[in-house]
Amino acid sequence: MGGGARELGGYLAALGGWVAALAAAVLPQWRQSSYAGDAIITAVGLHEGLWMSCAAQSTGQVQCRLHDSLLSLDVHIQMSRALMVISLLLGFFGIIVSVVGMKCTKVGEEDPVTKSRIAVAGGVLFILSGLCSLAAVSLYATQVTYEFFRESTVPINARYEFGSALFVGWGAASLSMLGGSLLCCSCPAKERRGQQYHRQSQPSTAREYV
Repeated sequence: MGGGARELGGYLAALGGWVAALAAAVLPQWRQSSYAGDAIITAVGLHEGLWMSCAAQSTGQVQCRLHDSLLSLDVHIQMSRALMVISLLLGFFGIIVSVVGMKCTKVGEEDPVTKSRIAVAGGVLFILSGLCSLAAVSLYATQVTYEFFRESTVPINARYEFGSALFVGWGAASLSMLGGSLLCCSCPAKERRGQQYHRQSQPSTAREYV
């Protein structure tokens, strides 16, 4: 795979990861009602996310309510919120920086070394974005797991388990880090500069022998 194709593939993967991270941050299915146990409750399904909580009736009606207060939320929700916002910001800047540094764009063609370094910087931003998404989703999943297995008077079928947004977030983190790694592996233009210097030196050498 050539350097340009590698950069393009990495950029598309990282862009898909950023879009998936945005979807995961918005979705309210970070945790959902558990249907484990003997007495299964199917009348109402509860979903909670970073920004709202929803109740889905068996008739198909869904009612959602935004979290009223930021300071009254649990610590893991506040930290997951902050990490997801940081992840989206890093990914947004990574999208802009990577476009400037990719070989397939016309910006900065006169200095291929600097252009290659800019592409690497964009890859680093995508990797940091993926790490923030991974930390946010893993922190939330750890809390859900702890609350599910701890001894409590709450029946099992009234507890919460992993929601679909967590898996979307893990996939987003993987794509962002994969795409960022491919961008970081973009070959710098030092070899190209050496080839140009070698080509320029050949005619002068030939004239000396003449």
